Amino acid sequence: MAGRIEDYALIGDMQTAALVCRDGTADWLCLPRFDSHAVFAGLLGTEEHGFWRVGPAHGADETPPVADRRRYRGDSLILESEWDTPRGTVRVTDFMPPRDGAPQLIRIVEGVTGRVPMRSMLRMRFSYGRITPWVHKVDNRTVAVAGPDSVWLDTEAETYGKDLTTYSDFTVSPGERVAFTISWQPSHREEPALPEPEASLVATEDFWREWVEHCTYHGPYREAVVRSLITLKALTYAPTGGIVAAPTTSLPEHIGGERNWDYRYTWLRDAAITLSSLLRTGYREEARAWREWLLRSVAGDPENLQIMYGIAGERELGETELDWLPGYENSTPVRAGNGAAHQLQLDVYGEVTEALHLAHMTGLARNDYASLLQLKLIRYLESHWDQPDEGIWEVRGPRRHFVHSKVMAWVAVDRTIKLIESGDADGPLDKWLELRDDIHRDVCEKGYDKERNTFTQSYGSQELDASLLLIPQMGFLPPDDKRVIGTIEAIQRELSTPDGFILRYPTTGGDADNLDGLLGEEGAFLACSFWLADDLAMIGRVDEARKLFEKLLALRNDLGLLAEEWDPHLQRQVGNFPQAFSHVPLIDTALRLTASGAYGG
Repeated sequence: MAGRIEDYALIGDMQTAALVCRDGTADWLCLPRFDSHAVFAGLLGTEEHGFWRVGPAHGADETPPVADRRRYRGDSLILESEWDTPRGTVRVTDFMPPRDGAPQLIRIVEGVTGRVPMRSMLRMRFSYGRITPWVHKVDNRTVAVAGPDSVWLDTEAETYGKDLTTYSDFTVSPGERVAFTISWQPSHREEPALPEPEASLVATEDFWREWVEHCTYHGPYREAVVRSLITLKALTYAPTGGIVAAPTTSLPEHIGGERNWDYRYTWLRDAAITLSSLLRTGYREEARAWREWLLRSVAGDPENLQIMYGIAGERELGETELDWLPGYENSTPVRAGNGAAHQLQLDVYGEVTEALHLAHMTGLARNDYASLLQLKLIRYLESHWDQPDEGIWEVRGPRRHFVHSKVMAWVAVDRTIKLIESGDADGPLDKWLELRDDIHRDVCEKGYDKERNTFTQSYGSQELDASLLLIPQMGFLPPDDKRVIGTIEAIQRELSTPDGFILRYPTTGGDADNLDGLLGEEGAFLACSFWLADDLAMIGRVDEARKLFEKLLALRNDLGLLAEEWDPHLQRQVGNFPQAFSHVPLIDTALRLTASGAYGG
């Protein structure tokens, strides 16, 4: 049975990632890319769907023991888990070396004290647990083959097969180290090179240490900021610069419900705000790579901007249901692909333009096509900004005139005007100044409820939406505007959970007429809660902002990781994990609070 979402650690090589539970079980791994079929899909099913456990030996009827301690080795993505057993203490080090060949997951077992019996239990199942591979030996190496895929197991320990599973039973003494490596290779290719676990460990630690040294943030909350930056780097697909929203699919926003989506793709919105955080903390190379990814992905059809693409810029992300998987804690359906890819979400034009603007303002080398793209996006918005859309939350109900979408259309026009005024682009300045004013006037007249002194989710609606918290952050209105303060206070009053975190918008909890066209409820959306902390700081309520921020930090698991949402009833993390859209605003809020002097100590 899979652990709680917060029980998992992330390891990865910036092309794919694995999730490792507290008991030493790798329950999720897609090979060779984030969006490939899973080799270990136990996270969304049972052990029959693939897993790899390395830990102290235990009886067949006993629950695998959980590690007494675990941590990342310094500022890295190298996981160390330690068990104290009646026979001694043992450490397992898990990592995926930045790739220069076949993708590898390496697990090194090290004796600390005593003599500890250990077991490796490897059950590979291809195609999300549906296919049992042919497992056999080739020159003392174990290989699993099915169709186009092969996975090779290398270890000096003795292995044996039983019940379609590969086992290894061994004992470690103090200072003794036993390594296990699995490597993926196309099945038609020659076998991958023999791994060098110890050398790879040194190289992986060096990589992360050198990368973190580029961080320019040295203020309070630095540990949380750096761990979030490492997580964002791990979610970046190195060959192209694309950034996945999360490395998982179908971890539910509501346990047992249907709000289960595939997040292993690059949302323009998520990637743009990630770019913003990376730029402001010193990571210009990642920003440049993302900008190049963007230009390649939208090339040839910028007017039909998709809200998301594949990590190499693929446009077709057809959504299917994996009906042989029972889902995480019976949350179905399990989905691969995402049907929201072709929704109309006008806000992405604003997020992309804001990211390009920030890159320009921070001195990233000029790219003429980036400026040309920006102009083309505004020409599209000229005739489309006043259309209804599906909005930032990708509702699967009717299109509406979402206020946040209009605000972000205003942002797109505003940032492009600034580009023209700086002399770095040519465009119809007077025409677009008038367009900016038209959008602003339209939002203030149709998206604002004068009686309640708050902006609303969409034109003519009574509902609130946490995305309205971005109005002052985007510069649409100043923080001291009474409409901004009224909106912040209304959201705090009407969308707060009992513990002070923020829902995205109201749901009716099971009514088929839910605002988003889906059944069931969801947890507090962590990004929105960070946005509230930002807004509170902006309107001068800095102590309140700091307290909320520190409450949010306390929701992180023991390794500093956050999922998409927090379930206030079950008091646990929910949604895909770890989530870029949670770690980015964590960084942003830390930067804002530091600048305001709102931190303690």
